[in-house]
Amino acid sequence: MTLRTFSRVDEAEMKPVSIHEGIDSTLVILHNRLKTKPDRPTIQIVKEYGELPPVECYAGFLNQVFMNILSNAIDALNQHDKKRSPEEIKNRPSTITISTQVMHRDWVLISIKDNGPGVDIDVIEHLFEPFFTTKPVGEGTGLGLSISYDIVVQKHGGHLRCCSQPGQGAEFLIEIPLLQRDRAALKAS
Repeated sequence: MTLRTFSRVDEAEMKPVSIHEGIDSTLVILHNRLKTKPDRPTIQIVKEYGELPPVECYAGFLNQVFMNILSNAIDALNQHDKKRSPEEIKNRPSTITISTQVMHRDWVLISIKDNGPGVDIDVIEHLFEPFFTTKPVGEGTGLGLSISYDIVVQKHGGHLRCCSQPGQGAEFLIEIPLLQRDRAALKAS
């Protein structure tokens, strides 16, 4: 059922859905990448969900955005942990914090923040460009964040940005309207 919730293959149209269900189904799919393995520690997930009404969106596409951003955060934290001592990891475990809230009564803000190494400002400027990647050759296509940007901005009329400072982690902010009809009415006028 989780994969069905994540993909929303039977729900290609825009409709009101629970953003939290989408995030939760994405986390279930990523569960194996979050748990302890012999070569890496557990990545903790902290959920700070606000009260959200159903959000009118293309749920499958939005879940793809969550998957891309969370996968990148996991990759960054795993690489960061390879450079840290067991004591450093114990004192400051790798963590991804996901928070949601309604903004200005008609927009939703979804924040996905990690406590990894952060992103340099010159890299942030290129994050959403097609084929831009910071990963080694063969480990990334450079398309995940570009596709995510198009889904949030083009399909949902929203905003996707990254806030970061080296050593302070990275935070991706997704803002989308609660109702897409309002957006369509604005375009028509």
